[in-house]
Amino acid sequence: MSTIVEIEYCVPCGHLNRAIDTQREILEHFGRDIDEVRLKTGHGGVFTIRVDGEEIYEKTMGYDLDEIIADIEQRARESRTGHKSAP
Repeated sequence: MSTIVEIEYCVPCGHLNRAIDTQREILEHFGRDIDEVRLKTGHGGVFTIRVDGEEIYEKTMGYDLDEIIADIEQRARESRTGHKSAP
């Protein structure tokens, strides 16, 4: 299965730089182990990260890139094996 990461960010709020920085860090960390990291424009203060359509981060959670990457790693592994890890 493929793993797709989507970063939706608020254009009027100026979240573009954070979105690009996050995208770069994810791509540098995973290389070809994930299929796509896409940016999606939004509004209303949004800054969310989804993996295969499931939201793993939104801006009120506190931005911790190491935690975000760990969550993506777990979900990518689950996608490859077809098994969901126990919480």
